[in-house]
Amino acid sequence: MLQTIDLHKFIELFQYHSGDFLLVNSGFFLFLFTAFMGIYCLIYRREQLRNWFVIAFSLFFYYKSNGVYLALLIFVCVFDYHIGKKLFITQEKRKRLILLLMSVLSNLGILAYFKYTNFLAATFSDIFSRPFNGFDIFLPIGISFFTFQSVSYIIDLYRRGTEPAQNFTEYAFYLTFFPRIMAGPIVRASEFLPQIRQTPFVSREDFGKAIFLIGTGLFKKAIISDYISLNFVDRIFDNPTLYTGLENLFGVYGYTLQIYCDFSGLTDLALGIALMMGFRLPINFDSPYQSGNITEFWRRWHISLSRWLRDYLYISLGGNRKGKIRMYFNLLITMVLGGLWHGAALRYIIWGTLHGTALVVEKYVKSIVKIRGNRLTRIISVVVTFHFVAFCWIFFRADNMTVVVEVLQQIGTAFHSEILFDFVKGYPMVLALMAIGYVMHFLPKRYEDFAQQSLIKSPLILKIFFLVFVIFAVIQMKSSEIQPFIYFQY
Repeated sequence: MLQTIDLHKFIELFQYHSGDFLLVNSGFFLFLFTAFMGIYCLIYRREQLRNWFVIAFSLFFYYKSNGVYLALLIFVCVFDYHIGKKLFITQEKRKRLILLLMSVLSNLGILAYFKYTNFLAATFSDIFSRPFNGFDIFLPIGISFFTFQSVSYIIDLYRRGTEPAQNFTEYAFYLTFFPRIMAGPIVRASEFLPQIRQTPFVSREDFGKAIFLIGTGLFKKAIISDYISLNFVDRIFDNPTLYTGLENLFGVYGYTLQIYCDFSGLTDLALGIALMMGFRLPINFDSPYQSGNITEFWRRWHISLSRWLRDYLYISLGGNRKGKIRMYFNLLITMVLGGLWHGAALRYIIWGTLHGTALVVEKYVKSIVKIRGNRLTRIISVVVTFHFVAFCWIFFRADNMTVVVEVLQQIGTAFHSEILFDFVKGYPMVLALMAIGYVMHFLPKRYEDFAQQSLIKSPLILKIFFLVFVIFAVIQMKSSEIQPFIYFQY
């Protein structure tokens, strides 16, 4: 009887359960990935077998967090593969445009239904003063990322900017690759398809770098981000009026660090896992809070999305080819739509509008004023840019506009700096982790490179010890439940 119960529980581990996500920072994923790599190492030289094995694992990985909505991923995969195949051999412009529109409208239609149906219905209900309780629509995790990646493939084929996948297996591998399926980075076909056609190779340097990325990713996500979120940031944003302006301000600083550590930590894990398998994904974060202006920030933050918005939206709107006024408009509309991509709510539109307006103002000022750069102006510009970005994150984190107003009011009218010492005593671990996170982030890149190279050159036993130490620290710090990644909902 005991054996039957244990077997039943074991089987349940592999079944979909609503709200039970398979996260790369969970113990179950560690178990699965260890078994996966054991088989992968035996078959990686046999191309077709390797590809189908990775696809099967990727589909299971997606199923564990999305259940029957796995069908959406499979549909996009099959549909766009055949559209792309047809698009590549078609010469007539009109037919090519029709094929392009079929794919883009299909992908954006799927995205619009799941992300914006309730938003649009609520907006119309408000306009006509009618009650609206909302439709029960499940938002599949990662839908924004795999639809955008598939659209980029089709647009690149339409522009004759890439070669198509040689067969369905290649395209399925490219679109479903599990390290990046949940939250990016958004990878171009021209960057990834050639890697699938080669026998994966992991050098000693690659292996060391993979261990470093996985370790730092776990540290940023499961230690810094999760701890300051659960023990401080969430409390502030749940009810800002219960806390002083000082605490609200630190809550904003905390979230600014949390979202970076959460998202870049996930990216580090994705890059590390992929590299351990012999595949190279593009960098997605480059110390964004070291930016001296908003243009630089968007070259360092969520780089693959910034590049996607630039190449497939901003340039398609005309870019900077139709005069300054049109360029300013294109910048603004790109960022507004970028905000809307993150979520169907007014606060996301405001967030995108703020960033778009900052880009426009920055471009305009630079066109009429030449500022000579030096160390002092660089420091001032970094501080100003950081605080502008942190201010915008309030709209991103708050559950509604009421919370935004409450946070700003508390900071502006109820600051109470005299409680600083009591505040420090009350949150020693939170503040320590915030300090560690920010110091790590603002250190010159040469220090990170030195740490990475030191690990790469170290003996295998030290690499294993480093990873075991990080995992042990995660176990000691973690809450009773594994925290989902912030960008899962976008």
